[in-house]
Amino acid sequence: MNKRRASRELALMAYSHLSKSLKKSEDVDIADIIHKSAETLSYEAESNLDSAVKELLKIREFVYNYEMDHPVNLERPFETSTLPVGIPLTSDMLGRIDMVIEAADKTYSAIDLIRLASFEELNEVKDYAVKLVKTFLDNKEEVDQKIKEHSKDWDVERLVKIDRDILRIAVTEILYFEDVPNGVSIDEAVELAKKYSTDESSKFINGVLGQVVNV
Repeated sequence: MNKRRASRELALMAYSHLSKSLKKSEDVDIADIIHKSAETLSYEAESNLDSAVKELLKIREFVYNYEMDHPVNLERPFETSTLPVGIPLTSDMLGRIDMVIEAADKTYSAIDLIRLASFEELNEVKDYAVKLVKTFLDNKEEVDQKIKEHSKDWDVERLVKIDRDILRIAVTEILYFEDVPNGVSIDEAVELAKKYSTDESSKFINGVLGQVVNV
């Protein structure tokens, strides 16, 4: 993950802490919000890891009980060692395999969140995230108007929140960050949508931003 992408993700997390009534950036401690967002990521990562471990322990218990309760082991002499048995791919076992996959996904997600949270310690990352949030707050009406003009009659406030916030980050960059190519802002917004929203949302966001830059 590059530093600018980490900044955008931290800004996206920070948006969830912003009050709708905020008018200007001086009304809120943006750096503190960014820090709290990073802390939230760390807590979420810890929760994901805990959940993954619990699921793996359940699977281990299932396999152990399956082996011990198998007729081969129920009929063996008490003093002999437990015999290994084959595990059939029943629907129940397939469900357990899905649990392993889910646990692996949660572990990967936790690692990603920890890595993102650690980026907050870098001044370059934090400063860009703060700049994104500050610039949006100071130009909220213009940013939202741009989104409204190109979102096919959608009311900005009625858009799915995560999609609206991703659009706000990208449009803020497009309008006020001359050092960031428009194509980069669009690509990064699409990647954020794929990670935090849906494939359908990523297509919608790509379409809206494409119209914004082509006008």
